Amino acid sequence: MVKIKNKRKLKVYLKDYDSGSISQDLAAKYLGITPRWFRHIYKIYKSTGSIPAIGVNLGRPKKEVPEEWKGIVKQEYEKFRQNALYQEKTIFAECKIRIPHNTIHKIMLEFGFAKEQESKQKRRKPWIRYERKHSLSAVHIDWHESKVNGKQLCTILDDASRKVLQGFFHFIRTQFLFSF
Repeated sequence: MVKIKNKRKLKVYLKDYDSGSISQDLAAKYLGITPRWFRHIYKIYKSTGSIPAIGVNLGRPKKEVPEEWKGIVKQEYEKFRQNALYQEKTIFAECKIRIPHNTIHKIMLEFGFAKEQESKQKRRKPWIRYERKHSLSAVHIDWHESKVNGKQLCTILDDASRKVLQGFFHFIRTQFLFSF
């Protein structure tokens, strides 16, 4: 769903489409939306007589935190002085109530037990291990020896594509290996 930025334009195109002076495809193209979405908006416009509110009340509705939870969090914080993660575990151990640590943190912010940290509000750049532009510019070898049957496995892995390039088993007889 594309958000319509210009409500005045939408009103003009809905009236023009209603009068028959413009096609739905053309109106949708000018608004930057699909024809199907334009038809949906037009249907709402015809049934209510007013332009629908688009982009309002989107997403999941927020849950209200029960007063009981607030009291429990306040009581546990005054008793133990812990952060939200540890408080989640102690509340579950003592009260057998599962309160998410994010909710606990919101309650702690409300009471002034916690504060927002500017350094933790930034968007983190994802950490990608062994990223290379080209395949075979970085490879590594993994080695494993089985304790059950004595077989050894060696694999060569490409770090850029994360694919196994080569893998082979090798069976070593222990009597020849350790003979002096």
